[in-house]
Amino acid sequence: MSIEKVRKYLKQFNKDNKILEMDESTATVELAAKALGTEEARIAKSLTFYNEDDAMVIVVAGDAKIDNRKFKDYFGFKARMLKAEDTVKYTGHAIGGVCPFALPESVKVFLDESMKRFKTMFPACGSSNSAIELTLEELEETSGSSTWIDVCKGW
Repeated sequence: MSIEKVRKYLKQFNKDNKILEMDESTATVELAAKALGTEEARIAKSLTFYNEDDAMVIVVAGDAKIDNRKFKDYFGFKARMLKAEDTVKYTGHAIGGVCPFALPESVKVFLDESMKRFKTMFPACGSSNSAIELTLEELEETSGSSTWIDVCKGW
């Protein structure tokens, strides 16, 4: 199960005991915010995109949307989100539980500036009813990414 893989992965950072598992679904930004008792913007959405012959994850604030022009200017190609069947194939996580943890080594993680408004964020942990509260520094460390980009709008 994906959450167990994430739990094992986060153990190396002594964060495995911070994973929150809810009785209700956290599969969407709205559901996660309600279950966690926080605002939607503080939910860290892990969006998955094709990256040539592989994939990448961009973690953004819950109220942010990808700006196609900014995306293309930064990466040099058009944004194409992974199809549902490819999400598990490339990330090891199903939609609703995609997170920046325990990913295959070839999948790069990027962090969007939209999250910098907050001290902590709530990314998923590999299942549709889990999350973890992390500071931005902890998110950088645990995701293996210190690459902050600006590819969103609407926040």
